[in-house]
Amino acid sequence: MEAAVFLFSLLDCCALIFLSVYFIITLSDLECDYINARSCCSKLNKWVIPELIGHTIVTVLMLVSLHWFIFLLNLPVATWNIYRNTQSRAVEVTHERSYDQAWVLLALFLHVPL
Repeated sequence: MEAAVFLFSLLDCCALIFLSVYFIITLSDLECDYINARSCCSKLNKWVIPELIGHTIVTVLMLVSLHWFIFLLNLPVATWNIYRNTQSRAVEVTHERSYDQAWVLLALFLHVPL
C-alpha cells in the first residue's frame, strides 16, 4: 500500500511540476508579446483548478497514510493554493498577478520531496 501511495504521489508531483513549467513558459510568451493577455489568461485559467485538486489530493493522501513529515511539508503549499483560489473568483489570472504567483509556485513546488 505504501508503495502505491508514493508512486501516485510521484506521478502527481511530476504533473504539478509540468504545470508549473507550462505556466512559466506561457508567461514568458506573454512577456515577449507572442500572445496577448486575454489568450494567456484563457490558457492558464483552465489549469488552475486541476492544479489545486492535484496538490490537495497528495496532501490528503499523506495525511491519511500517516506520513506526517511529508504532510507537513505539503500543507503550506496546499493551503496557499486553497487560499488563492477561494478568493474572489471574479478576479481571474491577470498579467500582474500571474507574474507574482508563478515564481512563488515554482519555488514552492521545487521543495516538495517524495
